[in-house]
Amino acid sequence: MKTVKRRDGFAGQQLISLPDAVWKNAIKANTVLGQLYITHIGYFPKAAFHYRDRKNGCTDNILIYCTGGKGWYIIGNRRFEVGTNEFAIIPATTAHLRYGSDDANPWTIYWVHFSGKDMETFNRNFNIGPLDGPRHIHANEKGIELWNAMFQSLKMGFGKDNLSKASLYLYHFIATFLYPEKASGEQSVINDRINETVQYMQQQLSATLTVEDLARKIDLSPSHFSSLFKQATGMSPLSYFIHLKLQKACLLLYTTDMKIKDVAVAIGYDDPFHFSRLFKKSMDVSPELYRGLRRKENIN
Repeated sequence: MKTVKRRDGFAGQQLISLPDAVWKNAIKANTVLGQLYITHIGYFPKAAFHYRDRKNGCTDNILIYCTGGKGWYIIGNRRFEVGTNEFAIIPATTAHLRYGSDDANPWTIYWVHFSGKDMETFNRNFNIGPLDGPRHIHANEKGIELWNAMFQSLKMGFGKDNLSKASLYLYHFIATFLYPEKASGEQSVINDRINETVQYMQQQLSATLTVEDLARKIDLSPSHFSSLFKQATGMSPLSYFIHLKLQKACLLLYTTDMKIKDVAVAIGYDDPFHFSRLFKKSMDVSPELYRGLRRKENIN
């Protein structure tokens, strides 16, 4: 007997689809909602024979979080397998898109279709690509909590407040996948070491530090330390240190009458011209202009 594939109708499923007119009217009343919003949201437990075939792709991004079993998806001719504690964000695409559950061990999934005013830019800025494939994630309890918050908000109706709440939850929901909290004990130790380094940097803003100095402080090799630091902060150690110095310079320029050369010395630069060039490169304005603009803002 031929197995019948299905798009929904699973025991225990939860599903809400929002009509286009709902968002069209909501965005007309509050344009901010148009930046990012939910179009469909669902939970499919043990979704045996789940299958979707979208020959023209999908105009939404699709986030699928698998909490049990297995599944797969195909974009164009590229197939990806999705397992337990893995998620995929499939960007809006015009390519042929198919996805479904494993026949022997069907997946349990939380999923959300979401769209917005400029999804191409959104996907580019957050490095979401069609061939990224699924990613592993530790049990994302916060993500599930936020999924439930979104679902309950929409379940209460499509009024302005419910739509606004769901959209705000959506940002946080996506963030729990793009920037997951590390759950392992080893990662916790690493985070503590990085935090210790940042605190040390903040205490040494008038000093000149090297990567070797910072790595030695927490008993790591310079290369290993640099790799861990960039993974945790998105910046190299020295770039981060310069960022903290300039942050302090902004504070001094705004809250004191210190001369520019004295501000430079306070954050470890004996050459005020070098400091000014560095400041302008980072802030797009000179220290003098920054001070004037901020004080003008305060007066107005």
